[in-house]
Amino acid sequence: MRIACIGEAMLELSVQGNSAAIAVAGDTLNTAIYLKRNAPDCQVDYISRLGNCSFSHRIRDFIAAQNVGVETIEMRPDKTPGLYAITTNDTGERSFTYWRSASAARTLFDTGDFSILEGYEALYLSGISLAILPHQVRLAFLSWLGQSDVQLIYDSNYRPRLWDSTDHARQITRSMWHRADIALPSIDDEMALFGETAAEVENRFTAFMGNGALKRGADGPISLGESVDQTYPAASQVVDTTAAGDSFNGGYLAALFSGQSQAQALRSGHDLAAQVVQHRGAIIPA
Repeated sequence: MRIACIGEAMLELSVQGNSAAIAVAGDTLNTAIYLKRNAPDCQVDYISRLGNCSFSHRIRDFIAAQNVGVETIEMRPDKTPGLYAITTNDTGERSFTYWRSASAARTLFDTGDFSILEGYEALYLSGISLAILPHQVRLAFLSWLGQSDVQLIYDSNYRPRLWDSTDHARQITRSMWHRADIALPSIDDEMALFGETAAEVENRFTAFMGNGALKRGADGPISLGESVDQTYPAASQVVDTTAAGDSFNGGYLAALFSGQSQAQALRSGHDLAAQVVQHRGAIIPA
């Protein structure tokens, strides 16, 4: 299985008191790493752009060390990587501060050439992957997808401040759900983006024609495309919810692509996310 994960790899500052630990993360990168760890026979490549500074090379080296392919990462000498800082409250809920307006990843596909995506069996990306791109590039990507039979995996991962407008966010997200083969939305993101109640989001996704999961945090996922009735134990403690949804996606996809059932994939995703939230930062030790 050849899978391309598309998005932005960033420097992560995890703030604790008056100090901060430096790491590398990014929503689709987190998923790529957890997917590769749990499905080592899959070829997982990361498609992005970085600068040509020491921090950019540090990011690329980190991704390569996770056994995720980096040949598809273009290094731009006139750009730099994005940076974000995480602070968490007493219950593990996190808040973010970003410095990414001039990041190299914002120039991805700026020539309108999507040939780098050809030859992959599946593409994974998120609303963040699309939000950082100019709207005309998003539309060109949707047009390319309409002519491709590649398996599309999507997580709306809605971050309002990244989008140029709510209307564009809704337009693109609706189009992506229409095209997606595997949907991995979070219920709170969909509620915020479309102004719906939890019940309305659930009803909308029960009509989804593909496979996937509607993530609901500690309550466990709702299966999409196949009826699954099982319970999901909550994490024994929550230290940091960073990458909870990303790790769920990685665990779920790894199980699915390894031939496991939908029920097993849902449990694998939930169990991995429950493990990740008991650690600080997006990527826990292997």
